[in-house]
Amino acid sequence: MTKTRFDNPDVVIPDVIRSHGKWRQNKPAVICQGRRLTWGRLDERMNRVAGGLIARGLQTGDKVSLLSSNRIEYLEILFGIIRAGGVAVPLSALVAGRDLARMVIDSDSRFLFVGDGQRELIEPFGDDFENVPPRNRFVVGGPAAGWVDYESWREEQSAEPVFVALTYEDPINIMYTSGTTGVPKGILHTHHNRTHFALAFAVDYRIDSSATTIVTTALYANGTWLTMLPTVFAGGTVVVMTKFEAPDFLKQVQQYRCTHTFMVPTQFVVLFEDPNWNKYDLSSMRVWNSAGSPLRVETKKQIVNELPGELIELWGLTEGVATTLKPEDVLGKVESVGQPLVGWDVGIIGPDDRLLGPGEVGEIIAHSAFLMPEYYKLPEKTAEEIWLDERGKTYLRTGDMGRLDGDGFLYVLDRKKDMILSGGINIFAVDIESVLVEHPDVDDVAVIGVPDLKWGETPVAVVRRRAGADVTEDEIKAWLNPQLAKYQRVSAVRLHEGDFPRNALGKVLKRELRDMSPPD
Repeated sequence: MTKTRFDNPDVVIPDVIRSHGKWRQNKPAVICQGRRLTWGRLDERMNRVAGGLIARGLQTGDKVSLLSSNRIEYLEILFGIIRAGGVAVPLSALVAGRDLARMVIDSDSRFLFVGDGQRELIEPFGDDFENVPPRNRFVVGGPAAGWVDYESWREEQSAEPVFVALTYEDPINIMYTSGTTGVPKGILHTHHNRTHFALAFAVDYRIDSSATTIVTTALYANGTWLTMLPTVFAGGTVVVMTKFEAPDFLKQVQQYRCTHTFMVPTQFVVLFEDPNWNKYDLSSMRVWNSAGSPLRVETKKQIVNELPGELIELWGLTEGVATTLKPEDVLGKVESVGQPLVGWDVGIIGPDDRLLGPGEVGEIIAHSAFLMPEYYKLPEKTAEEIWLDERGKTYLRTGDMGRLDGDGFLYVLDRKKDMILSGGINIFAVDIESVLVEHPDVDDVAVIGVPDLKWGETPVAVVRRRAGADVTEDEIKAWLNPQLAKYQRVSAVRLHEGDFPRNALGKVLKRELRDMSPPD
C-alpha cells in the first residue's frame, strides 16, 4: 500500500542513544575508573538489559528500582530500563534501609537492581517486596546468594535491537525527593519532560557533541542529570567519578580534557582548599555549573576570577522548574539565581495567591516543559502544589520565598517552611547566614527557627568552627548581632561538631539539624 503521509513518531531518549550507537559507534560514551564504553557498546548493552527485562515479563510502564553508587554499569541499566518501556526509579544510597524499602513498595516496582555496596542496606527488607520476586532481583558487582548476578545475566541476553513503541506521554522515571521537608514523595516525569529537559539544558549550558562532562555527584540525584543527560542527548562523553575527591577530580579533568561539570557549593569550597588545585591544566573547562544549595557570593566570585571557563548557577526543584544565572550576569547580579530557561516562566505570589510586582517578597511559582504531571499516587498533594494563571496554565508552588527585581532576575530568600516568623515579621535565614559566614573562625553555619513563648519563633545560629578555632558561642553572638537588624538578631548560637546533615546535593537538612541540636 502506498503511504500518503510520513509517520511522525515521538523521538525519545532511547532512540537518540540508538542513533549515537549507529553514527558515533566508536566514540567514547562513558568513562569510569579507566573503563570505557563506546556509544556502540552502550547501545548494545542497553539492548541486552531491555531484552532481558522484557523476557522476564516487564511490560511498558512497569517500575524498576535502581540502588547503586556511581559505576559504569549504572547508565547502561538506567537507559536499558527505559528502552524496555520501563519506568526507572533511582534510589538514594544515603537513605536508611527502611525508607528505601518503602520507596520500592510505594513505586510499585517489579524489578530491583542493587549495587554490591548497597545490598546490605536493603536486603533485610526483602520479604516486604511482594511485587519483586527473587528472579527479578539483580546485584551489580556480585555475585551474592539469593540475587541474580547482573553481569552474567546481561551477557546471556541477546544484543539484537529492542524496539518498544513509546510516546512523549509515557512515564520515564520516578524521582523521590531528598526529604529536606519531610517524607519523600515520588516525582513522576514523562518522556516529554526529560526530552525537553535535555534540550533546554543543552542550550543553556552550551553542551554539544564535543562536550566531555565529568560527573562528580551521585547518578541517582536529579541535579546530576543537569549536565549528564544533555551530554548523552548531544552525543558527547560522560566521565563518571565513583567518589568526589579534589585531587582525583583535577587529574581527570586534565586527563580527559573535560569541558563541563555540575558541582554543589561544598565541592567548590573543597576544590579551592586543595593546595595544588591551580597546578593542573584545567583550560579545557567551558562551563562550571553549581546548584543544590545557595552558592555564597565570595565563592561565586572566586570561581569567576580564578577558574577557566564560565560559571552558570542554577536554582530549581526536581518537580520540574529552574532558573539559571548566565556567565554574562554573574557579577552584575551576583546575589541572584537568574532567569527562567527559554520558554519557561517564574512569578511571585502573595498570601492571597495574587501575583506580586518587582521587589515584593512572596512564594515563587514556576512553569516549564519539565514540570511533572504528578506526585506518584498522591493526587491531593499534587493538587495542593498547583497555581493557575488567568489562562488556566499550571504553575508549581515551589515552597521557596523570593522576589524579582526590575530586570526580571530572581532572588531566592528561603524555604517557605524554613522562614522564621518572629513577632509577625518574616526573617530569612540566608540573610543572617551571609553575615555570619564572614566571621574568621566560622567554617559553616545554618540558621534555624525555634519556638519562643514571646515571639512565636526566634532565630538560632548553628555554627561549625574552623579547625583549631576556640571562639565561644557568646563571642560569636556578640560579633554577629550588632551587624543585623534588631528583628534579625539571634537569640542563641550553638556550636556543632562534625559535618551538617545534608542531602545528596549538599543542601543542609535543617529539619534534622533541629532534631540533633534542640534548643534549651
